[in-house]
Amino acid sequence: MSRRPAPLPQRHGLDPARLKLPDEGPWTTIRDHLAERLSRLPAGRLDEMLAEGRIAGENGPVTADTPFQPGAFVWFHRDLPDEVPVPFPIGVVHRDEHLVVADKPHFLATIPRGQHVLETALVRLRRDLGLPELSPAHRLDRATAGLLLFVTRREYRGRYQTLFRDRRVTKEYEAVARHDPHLDFPVTVRSRIVKDRGSLTAREVAGPVNAETRVELLEHADGRGRYRLVPATGRTHQLRVHMNHLGIPILGDRFYPTVVDAPLDDFRRPLQLLAKTLKFTDPVTGERRHFESKLTLGAWESYADWSGGEAGTASRPG
Repeated sequence: MSRRPAPLPQRHGLDPARLKLPDEGPWTTIRDHLAERLSRLPAGRLDEMLAEGRIAGENGPVTADTPFQPGAFVWFHRDLPDEVPVPFPIGVVHRDEHLVVADKPHFLATIPRGQHVLETALVRLRRDLGLPELSPAHRLDRATAGLLLFVTRREYRGRYQTLFRDRRVTKEYEAVARHDPHLDFPVTVRSRIVKDRGSLTAREVAGPVNAETRVELLEHADGRGRYRLVPATGRTHQLRVHMNHLGIPILGDRFYPTVVDAPLDDFRRPLQLLAKTLKFTDPVTGERRHFESKLTLGAWESYADWSGGEAGTASRPG
């Protein structure tokens, strides 16, 4: 059964939130229920939203007097957090009827979450490209730059997301880290990685292997190396954990080996990790796809500047 369309249009490239009302309860009006359910809203804000027409039901705007309707749906736009603008553009590597392949900069989240809403790749691209149904087929960490694949229309979304779920996409990353002449490459790291709810970092534990990464040394100079990372699995922070496992954590990593607090407007020393290539057979057209990022890692291109801690671009066009 398809999801019913929202009666409110997108706002700033964002779909309205949807709430299902309980099947029973003591409330006389929808407002009474929302006042209890949305208790974190500042005093008076709910009534302002109702007066502004920011809350709608299936039959139109919800007012302060609209009767409670058991099991009905209501839609509304949440107030947006104050956000620090991410001062780097999103490149578009490829665009066609079905797909947009973007080059996400460091420090930009993939989708809205928590303190990052408008300053996300999804919202920016929906707005800039005029594609209101755009949705990601997979995700990258906020700290990681590189290729992100988006689907242009809802009817195509499932087929592309299934490619990533079933590991039918070949992904290659590049990273810059310390060069250790005592390590032999290539090497395949296998371990069990878990990430507890509420924890910023993942960790390796004993047990059946659930994460595998092949690490290759492409070149080295001045005590640093440029590495190709090919994950066979997709655990949270897998590449960062496995590079730390080898004793060569990725330059700029604020989580591994130790968590380093940094303000949201500190764009210095980005994580030197780049989603470099995507390869797959297109589930809609049947053609073989191969996309490559146009970005490069600053710590390899100009190591002296980067290691000095000066502010600079998160990544640079190749």
